[in-house]
Amino acid sequence: MQELIKDSIMKHLANPSNIDVPLEALDDSAVIDDIVFTTDSHTVQPLFFPGGDIGSLSVCGTVNDISVMGAQPIALSLGFIIEEGFSIEDLDKILESIGKMSTEAGVPVVTGDTKVVEKGALQQLVTNTSGIGKRTELLDNNIFEVQRHREFNEKWLKDSNLRPGDKIIVSGYIGDHGIALLSFREGYGFESEVQSDIWPLNKMIALALKGGGVVAMKDPTRGGLANTLHEWAGKSKFGIKIDEDKIPIREGVQSACEMLGIDALNIGNEGKVVIGVVKEKAEDVLKIIKTTNEGKFAEIIGEVREDMTGVAMVTSVGGLRLVDAPAGDPVPRIC
Repeated sequence: MQELIKDSIMKHLANPSNIDVPLEALDDSAVIDDIVFTTDSHTVQPLFFPGGDIGSLSVCGTVNDISVMGAQPIALSLGFIIEEGFSIEDLDKILESIGKMSTEAGVPVVTGDTKVVEKGALQQLVTNTSGIGKRTELLDNNIFEVQRHREFNEKWLKDSNLRPGDKIIVSGYIGDHGIALLSFREGYGFESEVQSDIWPLNKMIALALKGGGVVAMKDPTRGGLANTLHEWAGKSKFGIKIDEDKIPIREGVQSACEMLGIDALNIGNEGKVVIGVVKEKAEDVLKIIKTTNEGKFAEIIGEVREDMTGVAMVTSVGGLRLVDAPAGDPVPRIC
């Protein structure tokens, strides 16, 4: 996927220099004249799964992509491509879910488009959601707090902002979404104790910004925590060291991963955020997000290091192992 984007797509779509966060940055959203803009297509199978459906996924994925840039999401578009013969009852359930999640986030759907294609042209239903957000005083105050502790000349929370000493926070249990969906799809049974973590994170993120000192944020969706950390390390040009014992993972998720031979760090999430914070403010931000339902299991899991490259993990037995970037998708069609 990374090669496809960089080698086949990007070379035809260079952005003008006046875009604050351009396509080439490969961040979760673009920024144009202080307007944050992002788009997501969703092909999840099955459409309904423990803890959510393609509707809730569509809203939360886009709301969260805007929020992690430090912006306030304000509106969404919604596109459907529907296979001929798709159940009206199921479509109604999906739209009900979209409405509920949009209301929860406080981000309305304001425009959209619907197409129907002949039977067999696609598998049931594909959605696309785009969103816009705006800069707020919260972001400005957060950046001012960062500047009290170290040099920081950025206007937005970009992947490349990390510097040595910054602490890494994950907002809760990782791997829930991917394992719940895979288990339900394949009939493994783990979904009885693990459900998808789909949820809009804009309200929790706003509280984190109020704490101040946040330099970068990312929702660890495709490729999971490992992919997020590798993107940060690659773009910032500094290493990241994490502590295995600090990473929150449910027992059911860990058991499923061991049985299936997959790494929980590589599994996608839809209701978690990874936050880079200056070390002086990390405990404050952690304490704030732990007051929310979305962040009550948050932990500081590591830090940015100048004396290394890539991502490494201190294991439970005291060793040190390299965390590889995901070479493929261990759980396809989950977003």
